[in-house]
Amino acid sequence: MRRIFLLGVALWLGGLAYAQRVEVRKSGEGKMTINLAAYRTASDTASRTFLSVLQADLNRSGYFKVVSAGAELNVAGSCSVDGGRLKADCQVFKASSRQRLLGKSYKAPANSARSLAHKVADEILLAVAGKKGMAAGKVAMVSNRSGRKELYVCDMDGKNIRQVTQDRSIAVGPGWTPDGKNVVYTSYKRGYPNIYMTGRGKPLSNHGGLNASGAIAPDGKSMAMILSRDGNPELYIKSLRTGRLKRLTTTRRGNEASPCWSPDGNHIAYVSDTSGSPQIYILAKDGGRAKRLTSSGTENVAPDWGPNGYIAFCSRIGGRYRIAVTDPSAQSLKVLETDWADYEDPSWAPDGRHIVCSRTSNYRSAIYLLDTLEDSPVALFAGSADWFSPACSP
Repeated sequence: MRRIFLLGVALWLGGLAYAQRVEVRKSGEGKMTINLAAYRTASDTASRTFLSVLQADLNRSGYFKVVSAGAELNVAGSCSVDGGRLKADCQVFKASSRQRLLGKSYKAPANSARSLAHKVADEILLAVAGKKGMAAGKVAMVSNRSGRKELYVCDMDGKNIRQVTQDRSIAVGPGWTPDGKNVVYTSYKRGYPNIYMTGRGKPLSNHGGLNASGAIAPDGKSMAMILSRDGNPELYIKSLRTGRLKRLTTTRRGNEASPCWSPDGNHIAYVSDTSGSPQIYILAKDGGRAKRLTSSGTENVAPDWGPNGYIAFCSRIGGRYRIAVTDPSAQSLKVLETDWADYEDPSWAPDGRHIVCSRTSNYRSAIYLLDTLEDSPVALFAGSADWFSPACSP
């Protein structure tokens, strides 16, 4: 049972298949300078928080560099609290032509200054660069802060942390529903590994043996998961409406783990050790023959298929764990530059540019934000407790 748990639930390791095209960009290269000096706030805490968080979000986006003078973009407007409501207006102009790129007014409860700033930061990025932002996203993760492995959720900047489960057991493998409202995870709270969803008391899957790695399809109608009901851990799809099961793999001498869906919902990437070491495979949701995506390196695991069509995964290179990104439709690979620590459990941020992952150093794990275009890693969560298995909302 211990071997099934380790291989079917917690295969958080790594290796490589492709080594063709690697993109490298220096930190700060290609960023747009943006000036918020003209933006006015009232003296209340909510207004000042709004501006501070907005500036931090723009800097963290990877597309902007906030400066105090000589910027390509200028932000004007004001923010204040009136009758318990936070009112903000925001205009963004090109400095060279005074062309207005964004002009909008916002209202929110005074205690929602942070969430409003996240929303505005994403709207500025969309208006200026046509890119989806990540600031308004959420991160689910596991921590032993309470003495047990419980599920937590926070904002994309690592703030507003809150504990979601009170199972007093072991929670692993969180993943969001497509609408971003709930988290699917595996818990041992009934003594056996079953799949649960926040906001729902009954398990989504509680077959005999292992129930793990639940991943809801993009259309929300079915769930890929790992079951050992017929012996060793295999890949299944379950209809969330009828409960009907469809078995996709039959590997008598192997174990499957960590399924994730392609953006169009037609394929599933997963891990199997049928070749002798954990590697990543891709299989059509209707079944058929699996395509092996990785082959070289020691181990390749924990795939996450992003909205950009790329798969991020954990790879063991030179004795340490690294985050790699590959295009499954072409022979391309990028290994993200990091320090000497181990980086695992990658999850694509909503912007399709950043990756949230766990970083382990001196036997302690923290949550980090990585930029695939080479900005320096940013710590989101670090401290006395261990934080791991992050999952970003859609």
